Amino acid sequence: MKSSRIGFCLIAGLCLLAGFLRADRPVRGAPPAAACAAREYRQFDFWVGDWEVFEVQGGEKVAHVRVDRMLDSCALREDYRGANGTRGESLSIYDATRQVWHQTWVTNRGQLLTIEGGPEGERMTLAGSYRDAAGTETRVRGTWQPVPDGVRESAVTSADGGKTWKPWFDLLFRGSGQAPSPADERRAVAELDTAYQAAVKRNDAAAMDRILADDFVLVSSSGKVHDKAELLREARSGETVYEHQEDSEQTVRMWGDTAVVTAKLWEKGTSNGKPFDEELWFSDTYVRTPSGWRYVFGQAAGRLPKAPR
Repeated sequence: MKSSRIGFCLIAGLCLLAGFLRADRPVRGAPPAAACAAREYRQFDFWVGDWEVFEVQGGEKVAHVRVDRMLDSCALREDYRGANGTRGESLSIYDATRQVWHQTWVTNRGQLLTIEGGPEGERMTLAGSYRDAAGTETRVRGTWQPVPDGVRESAVTSADGGKTWKPWFDLLFRGSGQAPSPADERRAVAELDTAYQAAVKRNDAAAMDRILADDFVLVSSSGKVHDKAELLREARSGETVYEHQEDSEQTVRMWGDTAVVTAKLWEKGTSNGKPFDEELWFSDTYVRTPSGWRYVFGQAAGRLPKAPR
């Protein structure tokens, strides 16, 4: 009796499966159905293309990426080839049953990330989380946005359940063979110079090391010369605690592979327990290298009279 029931269930199951397959198969001679013709499936099409990928800060080339439509334009496939040897692929699709976009990302380093979301204005925002070997969860939120020169992709992460977030990466996708525009270059240098001041403020020696050229020289308003090693030692010591370290009135001028930033710097804090609060003009020189823009020379003008705040 038991075996006959199993046989009946098996036959019924096969019949149901066959019916499902027949229902999904187009009738011979009929035009193929446009399964993904709804406009929602086109919301991520601005990412389709053959791209060279650069860091927004510094302009360093980090990858070549190709994004293609696949499966009768029902999904997008990303082929990522990083300059550091990382290979990755992602599949993205609009899930009409739940009305969300889904992306699965895998790499040759054994990494897996699944994120979901949808459009927010002109941007596509997808979020999810992953766990490391110790089981610690990290939340991820990524955005893709069309910009005049391509697509900008950035991401932030949170290790405390979304209470606080920190930058993960910020990338610019340009069409293969497309040279950066002068506006792109000025923006990249301006953002890099702002990032450097932020790194100084938080004594982030690792970030300063990435931005400063190895032969970097700083000339203070008193004429004293400082090199890269000295600045990194000071940052690691934590002897200077900044309350403010911000630029204003920033201007970027370009001459080929050289850029000069002029800005007014306000620095306030304590150094070895002694307070300081001053404003001064800076000229910062950046040079384009094979690994992106690098800060090579800085010069400070005399201290400005303190303006009331």
